[in-house]
Amino acid sequence: MTIAATDYHHVRLTVRDIAVSRKFYDDVFGFDVAFEVPEGADEQTREQLAFLYGGVIYQFGGGLLGLRPVAPGDDSFTEDRSGLDHVSFSVASLADLNDASAHLDSLGIEHEPIKDLGDAGIAILEFRDPDNIALEVSAPNS
Repeated sequence: MTIAATDYHHVRLTVRDIAVSRKFYDDVFGFDVAFEVPEGADEQTREQLAFLYGGVIYQFGGGLLGLRPVAPGDDSFTEDRSGLDHVSFSVASLADLNDASAHLDSLGIEHEPIKDLGDAGIAILEFRDPDNIALEVSAPNS
């Protein structure tokens, strides 16, 4: 018997500085906030939201993306260690992927050129977040 998983529920990324990471993810993606500790929250609310570790969880069409600010200040992501390789988000079309590239340009965020993966049926746009976490946006290449 196997686990009958049907989709991902959420991914949480460990980050060094929640303010820097929130600005990046807000500016790049503009996801809605699903969970965060409200300013001035009472102790009971803080206890109920302790699973956030001072971070935030965003909600978007694909599920949930969390940022957990517990990484040491001198740490940096590398996909060559055990764990995460990259996170890929999808957009509906190649035009949307081109718009994503232009958006990153407008924010001054370095990225690779859009790559057509041919027979794989997708094109990808690769870039990094402030913690060097490898991010990708993919779209059908036709």
